[in-house]
Amino acid sequence: MRHPVSAPGRVEQGLEPAMQHAGPLPSASPGAPGAEGRPVSTGALLEHWLAGRLDEAGARWLRDAVASIAGGGADRELYRSISIVSRMLGKAPLGLEPAELAMAEAARQGWDPSPWTVDQAARVCLLLAAGADGDSFVRRLDQLCATADVDELVAFYRGLPLYPDPPRHRLRAAEGLRSNMKVVFEAVAHRNPYPAEQLPQDAWNQMVLKALFVGSPLHPIVGLDRRANEALAHMLGDYARERRAARRPVSPELWRCVGPFAGGPLLESLERLLEDGSAAERAAAVLALRSASDPRAGRLLERHAALRDSVAAAGADWRSVLELQ
Repeated sequence: MRHPVSAPGRVEQGLEPAMQHAGPLPSASPGAPGAEGRPVSTGALLEHWLAGRLDEAGARWLRDAVASIAGGGADRELYRSISIVSRMLGKAPLGLEPAELAMAEAARQGWDPSPWTVDQAARVCLLLAAGADGDSFVRRLDQLCATADVDELVAFYRGLPLYPDPPRHRLRAAEGLRSNMKVVFEAVAHRNPYPAEQLPQDAWNQMVLKALFVGSPLHPIVGLDRRANEALAHMLGDYARERRAARRPVSPELWRCVGPFAGGPLLESLERLLEDGSAAERAAAVLALRSASDPRAGRLLERHAALRDSVAAAGADWRSVLELQ
């Protein structure tokens, strides 16, 4: 099934572009990208990982396709190759080892391809092989997304942090975040440094709110604490009050973005959680209040010292509070 996606056009200015390449990779084996002090591209790293996981026929097909596309082959060769990736290579998990994930972080800060599959890695590898010219790259990506199925869309959106000229893909990212397909939304929002680096505050805040609305966890969002802001805290506080008034559940993770700005009505909401919330909500309230700068937050924690101390003794964090639900 095809899902047409409108093509982005306008480019916003003012945010730093993402890093595309880095220096030598840690613990690179001889012959691997980044070994012997060689700089590495993310495309070369993807190709190297895939070569080590594919059978001989699959590795040969990918190597030939990359060479043809990188050698100036027509766009139709790129589109054809991407369309048959699953048939040629399968959809197995890429299954990167810790050392390989460290290579990913060294090659591109914030890049976490731990959930990627073989077909996703191959599609992004082929797209990167087509060249880094800004106009041509955007045109190719628009064309691919316009005719992509769900699996292909997930690959293209997970690849956002690796693409050249990052600011040019902000509207593409926004398109993915508007998707009513949760897996596509999470391809942009989860384990992806692009939103934190490139989205303006309003778009960032809407992404976090939508994650809560569709039931996506917040902890895989890269830069969640760094991009916390007062407007988002009040937006989430209003959302939580509406949900509680309707007797509907609220994710304990919501309070992570509220804590640093807790005061007034937000502090009152956290106090109510301490008094009558679930076990997960009470632990979340403690974590949120620990990050608050308002001196009243400290006094509130003192009044609930036993709970505060039990949360600390359990080593609770924002991921583990979800296990208390």
